[in-house]
Amino acid sequence: MSNSTASLTIVMAQIDLLVGDLRGNMERVVDTAERARDQLGAGLVVFPELTLTGYPPEDLLLRPEFVAAAEAAVDEVCQRVAGVDLVIGHPIRHQAGLYNAASWLSNGEVRARYRKMLLPNYAVFDEKRYFQPGDEACVIQVDGFSLGITICEDIWQPEPAARSKGAGAEVLLNLNASPYDLDKMGEREEVIRRRVVETGMPIVYVNLVGGQDELVFDGGSLVMGADGSVLQRTVQFDQALVPIQLQRDVNALLIAKGEMVSAPSQEETVYRAIVMGVRDYVGKNGFPGVVLGLSGGIDSALTLAIAVDALGADRVLAVTMPSRYTAEMSNSDALAQCRLLGVAHKTLPIEPAFEIFLDMLAPVFGDAPLDATEENIQARCRGILLMAISNKSGRMVLSTSNKSETAVGYSTLYGDMAGGFAPIKDVPKTLVYRLADYRNSRSPAIPQRVIDRPPSAELRPDQTDQDSLPPYEVLDAILHRFVELDWSTQRIVAEGYEPAVVERVARLVILNEYKRRQAAPGVRITPRAFGRDRRYPITSGFRGSVPTGSE
Repeated sequence: MSNSTASLTIVMAQIDLLVGDLRGNMERVVDTAERARDQLGAGLVVFPELTLTGYPPEDLLLRPEFVAAAEAAVDEVCQRVAGVDLVIGHPIRHQAGLYNAASWLSNGEVRARYRKMLLPNYAVFDEKRYFQPGDEACVIQVDGFSLGITICEDIWQPEPAARSKGAGAEVLLNLNASPYDLDKMGEREEVIRRRVVETGMPIVYVNLVGGQDELVFDGGSLVMGADGSVLQRTVQFDQALVPIQLQRDVNALLIAKGEMVSAPSQEETVYRAIVMGVRDYVGKNGFPGVVLGLSGGIDSALTLAIAVDALGADRVLAVTMPSRYTAEMSNSDALAQCRLLGVAHKTLPIEPAFEIFLDMLAPVFGDAPLDATEENIQARCRGILLMAISNKSGRMVLSTSNKSETAVGYSTLYGDMAGGFAPIKDVPKTLVYRLADYRNSRSPAIPQRVIDRPPSAELRPDQTDQDSLPPYEVLDAILHRFVELDWSTQRIVAEGYEPAVVERVARLVILNEYKRRQAAPGVRITPRAFGRDRRYPITSGFRGSVPTGSE
């Protein structure tokens, strides 16, 4: 550590990247570095984890030509950027292994390289499928400061930070692709504070931002001082270039306090995460817009508001598809919301198609009583119409199913589950209502009657959801424990829930795995989402119960 005076401006580059777009990501890095140098006086720019490939690149990493192109992109960035140093994430082959790495680029050279020590292999992460762990600390010298480099998961355990400190680091840089969930921001700060307390080092935490399939990276980059106080906290769900001022006077290292963005409410973060997820999924996949079925119910109403906020009203088409069971208030509320948001809409009654299908099936059905079969035919008539509009216009269909319905199979394959993306797929029904209230608190978007009326699929006379399901407050509480916490049915019952209700909910969750396996992807906002987060067998003898006394 130098005793002389020194100063350094580090810029945290919280940017949105496209997985697999090596050329586009490289151009974004070059442009970002030059703007940070010219506009913010940066001496060093720190980028997120796997900057050049985007995160997670998944099985693209199994293609040798992809990894070779990523390595070439590092060299090209190195040659093109002058007058500012970079720390940038990328994959690298070293000896016989592939590593999740970060390189220090300075004056046209790769001056140092760090290989990630800890590889997450839980929840949505499966880095051990692709990478080997590194085993050496990396400390770089920039303008008189000793800066350690770590990558994402490294900060969640003590050893990498401790090894960096032992190698002479006085400030720790941590490059991240940390996806959003309801609890993540608080967890991150708690973990970073532990590392600060253990090492006495300030930590610069740079996080990716943007949507990638089910995942949303929320940014929220921050700087924590050696005393455990947050000195800077960056916006969530938006790109940002954030300067950090390091100074040394004799032996004291100082980091100037910067902008402190206050933490928003849970409803706001969830809503913004979903909006970003929709915007990036539609935009990065090149769709001109979206189409969705608008029923007059709360789920489709919230999905419409999200779509408009993500894409603009001109890129959203709403379709009402009334049947013989659709209440007039559903039609009027749906059209009222379209007018409120300025969304174009079409009305396509499904009665003619429904009648034709019933006539076609009459020789097969005979005198069998009406049941869920006829309900599902109605949902599938709607799915056919939406997919036809999608095929003809190029617009992607947004599915409007929520997590509570998806969990217990209260949805129709090839019907209301049809679509390319499901914005509220991971949102429990009780949270759907909170998000609707939050959105209306910003500006009128959802008619109040839609929020207040009992939810119904309107597939038979006088139907409500509670005819088939427990009250959503009870259902969501049970689902949280069974799905997200992996509690046994006995443990849930011990908390005061009716045994028969708990057993039924658990059985429905397990029996409907085959439906969820065929569902559209959707934004992950809980710590345990259906999809890449929770992988259960479709064919299984387990039915949700365990022997008494077991956990």
